Amino acid sequence: MSVPLLDLKAQYAAIRDDVERAMREVVESQVFINGPQVAACEQAVARYCGAARAVGVSSGTDALLISMMAEGIGPGDEVITTPYTFFATVGSIVRLGARPVFVDIDPETFNMDSRRLEGAVTSRTRAVIPVHLFGQMADMAAICATASARGLVVIEDACQAIGAEHGGRRAGAIGHYGCFSFFPSKNLGAFGDGGMVTTNDPDRADRLELLRMHGMRPKYVHRMVGGNFRLDTLQAAVVLAKLRWLDRWTEGRRRNAERYGRLFAESGLLERGLVRLPRTVTDRHVFNQYVIRCERRDALMEHLKAAGIGCEVYYPIPLHLQECFAGLGYGPGDFPESERAARETLALPVYPELTDAQATEVVHAITRFYGAGRSA
Repeated sequence: MSVPLLDLKAQYAAIRDDVERAMREVVESQVFINGPQVAACEQAVARYCGAARAVGVSSGTDALLISMMAEGIGPGDEVITTPYTFFATVGSIVRLGARPVFVDIDPETFNMDSRRLEGAVTSRTRAVIPVHLFGQMADMAAICATASARGLVVIEDACQAIGAEHGGRRAGAIGHYGCFSFFPSKNLGAFGDGGMVTTNDPDRADRLELLRMHGMRPKYVHRMVGGNFRLDTLQAAVVLAKLRWLDRWTEGRRRNAERYGRLFAESGLLERGLVRLPRTVTDRHVFNQYVIRCERRDALMEHLKAAGIGCEVYYPIPLHLQECFAGLGYGPGDFPESERAARETLALPVYPELTDAQATEVVHAITRFYGAGRSA
């Protein structure tokens, strides 16, 4: 049985009418830039996340970038984050001329180890970017306490965690900024690139709105040097139409994660120590990815792909070891938990349309691999 890592065609089949109606309204209006759907999408996402304001932008990467621009972060400044995340988190810091400073991850959650944050703060630190990786929230209470004591801006990289919740608060509504991506593979995806920044501060929201339009207000009067970071009206319409489905998709992902737990427990792989399942510490983990740790990861990945089962490594090279960041002076062994995660982790299909038979086939294929390995 073939099992894709993600099946967007199955998702589209269920929402075709909603999305095509929303897109048709935009096409018929011919208002492709700053149409009314952008403001409607912003208001809906802000409500969903429990934030006061939301500002649509062109991508999750630009959400991170514009949030730092709004704080005037640049050369001479330091921004703390983790090396185990997608490139955009750190690439955005470097693009502004600031220096990324890394804190290793907690091996149980793959998120920033909040106990190490204080030791990374210097007189040059301006901000901290905790990443809510794979759909689970970082330890925001501890991170925000340290940031508040040291006068740091908190920019949540919530690109993989829309709808994640802990202690009654949702990702993106706890720090000074929350950054979201609507890349098509995300839990809430557009039909191309798109993003959003949430904030509870009206002055920060105003700066974001100004920056995304070249710092222009009114027309041809530029008050700041911004950029072209607008969210297209078509993408806003798609996101708004799909947002109504997000909670049921999230519950589908959570059910699939629970199903994997039962299937792996029955397989015997857990007691043999060959596979370790993700540990949930967030009240509402939204499982953008379902990531296991496993023995002989690369060989298992090849076995699964040969069997027609989609899987992926997020992320095979920690950012402190990437060639383009060699000038930061980090080397192998500096962040051992991030490096170990890069060697051991594998993402399995968890999309909401995944069937019981497909999930069972995934676990059976993994069991066959380790059964063969044990008898060899």
